[in-house]
Amino acid sequence: MDVIFFTNSILLGVGLAMDAFSVSLANGLNEPKMTVQRMCAIAGVFAGFQAVMPMTGWICVHTVVTYFRAFESMVPWIALVLLLFIGGKMLMEGIRGGDDREEKPDLRHGALIVQGIATSIDALSVGFAIADYTTIMAVVCAVIIAVVTFAICMAGLAIGKRFGTVFAGKATIFGGIILILIGIEIFVTSFF
Repeated sequence: MDVIFFTNSILLGVGLAMDAFSVSLANGLNEPKMTVQRMCAIAGVFAGFQAVMPMTGWICVHTVVTYFRAFESMVPWIALVLLLFIGGKMLMEGIRGGDDREEKPDLRHGALIVQGIATSIDALSVGFAIADYTTIMAVVCAVIIAVVTFAICMAGLAIGKRFGTVFAGKATIFGGIILILIGIEIFVTSFF
């Protein structure tokens, strides 16, 4: 482990956190009065999944590579379906005028887990990129990715909260559109 290892891990974390940042932004827009504790919980879920997925990929490379490669082609489809579902639900809620509620069901436990999976599932393939790492190096890399993701998601939530207050009437609609666009982006870029 040297400076290049840490720099690469940080950059990998930044790259992987971009989808989670966008979803955090949408979540902040959706809930402009979110507490710091709730923000930490949401960012923690995204960070946890961003750490677990590359480690899962690394383990797959070292154990069941053939099964993982068959699953890899399904990753964009899974992310697309999950984000279309959550985004569509938010969009419909916003159109029906569901912005009056203090707590949004789309930010509750089950949907948050689905968001975490949807935004981090493409990180499974990072296991291939770090396949030559030792176990310790892979764990350290995953921890760095988690820390970077946590910080980036906290920033996304804070920005979303700020603009969510300004655009309170349309925040759910805008957040739903963002999630749908992220799902489409993940799906389309998987072909290039």
